[in-house]
Amino acid sequence: MTTDNLPAPGAPDIDIARAAEMKPILPLADDRLGIPADALVPFGHHKAKLSLDYISSIEDRPKGKLVLVTAITPTPAGEGKTTTSVGLNDGLNKIGVKSMVCLREPSLGPCFGMKGGAAGGGRAQVIPMEDINLHFNGDFHAITSAHSLLAALLDNHLHWGNELDIDPRRVNWRRVVDMNDRALRQINVGLGGPAHGIPRESGFDITVASEIMAILCLANDLPDLQRRLGDIIVARRRDKSPVTARDVGADGAMAVLLKDALAPNLVQSIEHNPAFIHGGPFANIAHGCNSVMATKAALSLADVVVTEAGFGADLGAEKFLDIKCRQSGLRPDAVVLVATIRALKMQGGVAKKDLGAPDAAAVENGLVNIIRHIDNLKQYGVTPIVAINHFVKDTDEEVAVLERMCNEQGVRVALAKHWAEGGNGAVALAEAVMAQLDEGSPDIQLLYDDDMELAEKINAVATKIYGASNISLSSAAARSLKEFETLGYGNLPVCIAKTQYSFSTDPTYLGAPSGHILEVREARLSAGAGFVVAVCGDIMTMPGLPRKPAALEIGLNDQGEIVGLA
Repeated sequence: MTTDNLPAPGAPDIDIARAAEMKPILPLADDRLGIPADALVPFGHHKAKLSLDYISSIEDRPKGKLVLVTAITPTPAGEGKTTTSVGLNDGLNKIGVKSMVCLREPSLGPCFGMKGGAAGGGRAQVIPMEDINLHFNGDFHAITSAHSLLAALLDNHLHWGNELDIDPRRVNWRRVVDMNDRALRQINVGLGGPAHGIPRESGFDITVASEIMAILCLANDLPDLQRRLGDIIVARRRDKSPVTARDVGADGAMAVLLKDALAPNLVQSIEHNPAFIHGGPFANIAHGCNSVMATKAALSLADVVVTEAGFGADLGAEKFLDIKCRQSGLRPDAVVLVATIRALKMQGGVAKKDLGAPDAAAVENGLVNIIRHIDNLKQYGVTPIVAINHFVKDTDEEVAVLERMCNEQGVRVALAKHWAEGGNGAVALAEAVMAQLDEGSPDIQLLYDDDMELAEKINAVATKIYGASNISLSSAAARSLKEFETLGYGNLPVCIAKTQYSFSTDPTYLGAPSGHILEVREARLSAGAGFVVAVCGDIMTMPGLPRKPAALEIGLNDQGEIVGLA
């Protein structure tokens, strides 16, 4: 397609997205992917869900190649993983590859908090951008409702006699809401007398941290979804034995609420290339990947599938490999590591306000961060392709510093200008990816074995990926890990919840810190999702709003159009 009708690069993302022509989704799906109209459930003219029956019918088709997009450590300067994923997919289609992209759904929390939107940027966006960033097709609401139903049924069981002999002091199922609200982190429920339930302490997490979100994204089909929902451990009895959602009788009704949400959402990029947007766990507090259902369906529909994992490679890529790949059998055929000159300058000590000034020396100083990520990915048997997500103020000298390092490290590198030029600007990156794919798939080696103790698995991630010298378990975390192993969950992978801004638990430690201690303050068992969460440092599973939330700039103009989404 031509992008001549779009606003110039640098215009607000929402203006570019709104100006883009959208094709009706049903004929687009048939033309580009061969999906018949009766296999889709349309949500208006430009969005649809792919039916679960159709997904089952294409399971035995030959599979395409899977490309994982990850990034260096995030900074306020931005790295552009989603933008690069969309741009790479557009670039692959430009060179004649039948490709599609699989992304996570944005959460309302960061949309109204820090980010203002998460559908790509510039001329590398998925559309309809406003719908995707807001309520979309209702998946997050379904997850919140299913989570709330389980909480209500659990408290109702306590109220009406407690036949399961649940210890109210050992109820671990919290509530969720898809909004940053720090005041809800710790609450008391059941106050007001006998008619209002059993008083106890509880709290809220953000919806993307819900175990149900992880389950939706890791389930293979509806029966697997309901089995996993039933396996959720919500409390302990007075004899300390676990109580599951199945024991409370909640799994069937929860599955009903999630039946439609399990189906992947099909949309398009500005250049009319197909995209699945499905699921949305954060990588700093959850496992950070879009759904297995969407990824596997895409691999049956396209020759190359581009997918993204949240935050830096130490979080998103690690969890993609050690959790999603371990559970699903998926393996990436290539990995793209996104970097920006701006972010490397911040890793090299430059303040955000000074990023506009050329500083090749700061880029050189910041290379330690990307080198750590490259070395980490090589531990899995993967040599990444570095994508330099180009900003208009990047100088040739600064870019040359990064390119030289990539050559020294033996990794392919491509300058990508998709933000400004769309698919045309990502052709070099697409060609680099195809060259890597043509060389064959890597032999992926996961970081740790299933039969290692849980503390050893956490230590493996800390020392091999974060550069830590050791881990420090609080007494509560140590007790929990031993209890989980006694209950038979010692074979599960671990999901580290920590700050995304540093390899350490201190967000101010930039570059590639080493020799630090990973402090684990809490361990949570996600038996349905199939992993153990290690909560580290000061990370919160219910974020708070910043001093100036993005919500303050979001509203409606005189024509009733949304403004302020980014």
